[in-house]
Amino acid sequence: MTGRGIDQVMPHPSDPRIFESYLKSARDYVSLAERENGPIPKPVGYDYIWGAAIGELERRRPDARIINLETSITKEDDPEPKGINYRMNPENVRCLTAARIDCCVLANNHVLDWGRAGCVDTLETLHGVGIATAGAGRNASEAASPAPLSTRHGQILVFGVASRTSGVPTSWAATDSRPGVELLPDLSEQTADRIGGRIRAARKDGDIVVLSVHWGGNWGYEIPADQRTFAHRLIDSEAVDVIHGHSSHHPKGIEIYKGKPILYGCGDFINDYEGIGGYETYRGDLALMYFPTLDATTRKLVQLDLTPLRMKRFQLHRASDEDTKWIRDALAREGLLLGSTVSLVERGTLRVSAS
Repeated sequence: MTGRGIDQVMPHPSDPRIFESYLKSARDYVSLAERENGPIPKPVGYDYIWGAAIGELERRRPDARIINLETSITKEDDPEPKGINYRMNPENVRCLTAARIDCCVLANNHVLDWGRAGCVDTLETLHGVGIATAGAGRNASEAASPAPLSTRHGQILVFGVASRTSGVPTSWAATDSRPGVELLPDLSEQTADRIGGRIRAARKDGDIVVLSVHWGGNWGYEIPADQRTFAHRLIDSEAVDVIHGHSSHHPKGIEIYKGKPILYGCGDFINDYEGIGGYETYRGDLALMYFPTLDATTRKLVQLDLTPLRMKRFQLHRASDEDTKWIRDALAREGLLLGSTVSLVERGTLRVSAS
């Protein structure tokens, strides 16, 4: 999330006025963070928020850099009446190009925070700087279409979908004549079969398919049965190779099913939540980078490495040894229920394996 307080510390902040019951200025979130961890050197450079993540990306050189962007990139001033509205000034989009993001998934409960016009602004801004999008569009066809990413090892197709269980209003669904998100009616077998059929029709031999899905609540480790059934059915039908799940504010358990990784909840990466009390037991200040390596021929997982980070002063830092152990233990505990193990393979790197 690069809006609200994050947007305020960048070179071109939006109007700080917000429409929340508790705070009325986005600058208040900056003050909360500074009270918690010290001053932020405003205005920050466009690469500032990524911190140690930039070096890790350069070290690993992934074929694709894919994120779930829960922010409307717009100058629109008419917020949706939903209580929390995230907005970033389009002039600050360079914070995404600074990390060389390839694809932003927009099927989530914030891309229309500033109306359908804000959604269209987001699409146009991202496309204008060469960033592909998935999961939202000017109409239903565009929202349902994959983002094709050409890499040195072949093509990756990224599909984005959202579930109403994550708080996406039904009215946000894209239609033939209305911008919006690709919204699933449910997580039933019938819906999985429909999505799977559409994916198989689009993919070509050798394509790697990522399904990015916004589902579930913000807090808690439980994996609902319908999420597992939905993910398994898409993998069983050979439609999907990676499930990229998000909505939870903290990382959740990981499953490796028939050689395919299912990330049920990747957790937050960048946000302005520093200094906000509540839910401390989940350690929402800790973030993970996910680096799955798949065999280009079999499309099965070869290795899944995670890099733990910690958000401090609106910047990502390497997690301490203690914090790395904490998140390893949490993922290992949750992985017991999903058939996965998590180990420390070198300082600052975790590896997930099927048990």
